[in-house]
Amino acid sequence: MNNSTAFEWPLRVYIEDTDAGGIVYYVNYLKFMERARTEFMRSLGFGKQFIFDADLMFVVHGISSDYLLPARLDDQLAVTAEISKLGKAYMLMEQQVYRLNDQGRELLCRAEVKLTCVDKQAIKPKRIPAELISALNN
Repeated sequence: MNNSTAFEWPLRVYIEDTDAGGIVYYVNYLKFMERARTEFMRSLGFGKQFIFDADLMFVVHGISSDYLLPARLDDQLAVTAEISKLGKAYMLMEQQVYRLNDQGRELLCRAEVKLTCVDKQAIKPKRIPAELISALNN
């Protein structure tokens, strides 16, 4: 959506993230992406307290993901988050998970995530607050 680089969050693969073969279990990529989205929002000044105080939540409305290569125990990863489209009550986010190594970066997983802003009590769509829209557009 903007010309800046994607937000990036580093993490390491721990034993709890893997199956018996030492390979990251597929659902954990979604957890890694969730952490990156949370940290992205926090980096903009919109941590969980802002979200709760505004009586709203962002819920995953849909996700499309491609798993390209496996991450393994002790890998150093980088997870990106970038807004590709911003609506009045939703955002589309492009996310990637990379393995970092001496040769550079290997793309392991990519996803498009649709997040809908909802009223915390009614669980119905709610307009994204203007100050958050402004921060996301920069």
